[in-house]
Amino acid sequence: MDNQYISPRIESLRWGHIQTDGQTYKDAKLFPGGSRAWDWAETGTHHVPGIQPADVDELLEHDAKIIILSKGINERLQTCKETQIYLEEQGCEYFILQSKKAAQKYNELCSERRVGALIHSTC
Repeated sequence: MDNQYISPRIESLRWGHIQTDGQTYKDAKLFPGGSRAWDWAETGTHHVPGIQPADVDELLEHDAKIIILSKGINERLQTCKETQIYLEEQGCEYFILQSKKAAQKYNELCSERRVGALIHSTC
């Protein structure tokens, strides 16, 4: 698979810290070809109602076919029903998992599939 389509592996995940491709984030957006900090202020995201459709747009723009959404370490981050509907309308397979399980699932898929993820490293 061409490097521009490979999503970076998560090298480590612990409270307040995600490391991938030599980059360290508190919360991360990972997608085919790269990663960046996930700044909740960009879309007004809060734990409730949670991950919004606007949060996943960038992943879809990078042509992710599978999306992994994390709930946080203690599963306090929700995902809006509208986000789930939006992903279904886009024909995108998705998983909503506790953060460590989300990172594990993401790493299982990232070398073989066009996968994106939103990983929250705290609560």
